[in-house]
Amino acid sequence: EFCATAGHHGRMRGTLDRQADAAYVHLVDDIPPGGARRQVVVEGENLNAMIVLNLDSAERLLGIEIIGATRILHQDTLAAFERVG
Repeated sequence: EFCATAGHHGRMRGTLDRQADAAYVHLVDDIPPGGARRQVVVEGENLNAMIVLNLDSAERLLGIEIIGATRILHQDTLAAFERVG
């Protein structure tokens, strides 16, 4: 499992759903239902995936969703993510 220190929030971790080709980088331990109040889609001219930033009501970043993860994440990173789905 991918883990790194994420300040006072605990450990950040990553999950990967290979069937959906989607990864999620969790920047806080738990996101309660309805906790992600706003989603911001990151766009780039040559970006070969969809990246969505999940923000809470105070505009703090909770997590990052990556659709098309196998196209833009390094294989070592994908291997370290926890498998879901």
